[in-house]
Amino acid sequence: MDNYIRKTTMTFAQEVKQSEVYQEYARQLARIKEEPELYEKVNEFRKRNFDIQNNEAPERLMERLEELDREYAWLREKAEVDEFLNAELKFCRMMQEIDALIIRELDFQ
Repeated sequence: MDNYIRKTTMTFAQEVKQSEVYQEYARQLARIKEEPELYEKVNEFRKRNFDIQNNEAPERLMERLEELDREYAWLREKAEVDEFLNAELKFCRMMQEIDALIIRELDFQ
C-alpha cells in the first residue's frame, strides 16, 4: 500500500475512534468486559446471531432469529447487555455507511 494512503487511513481511523458512536461502543464494551461470564454469554449470542444471519436459508431466517431471541431473552433483559448491543449496532451501521460511501465514490462495481 502506498505510504500516503496508509497515513491517510490511519488518520481516518483515529477520527472514527473520536466519534461519539465509537466512544459509546468502547464505553459499553469496557463495561460489559468487567463481568467475564456475562461477556462470554454475550459473545455466544453474537456468534450465533452472526452465523444465522450469514448461513441460514432466507425462508427460515426470521424464524431462526426469533428462536435465538427467545432463547437469549434473559440475557437481553440485562440493561448492560442491551446497551452494549445497541452501541455495537450503531457502530456497525456507521461502518457500513462509511464502506458504502467509499465504494460509491470510487465507482467500484
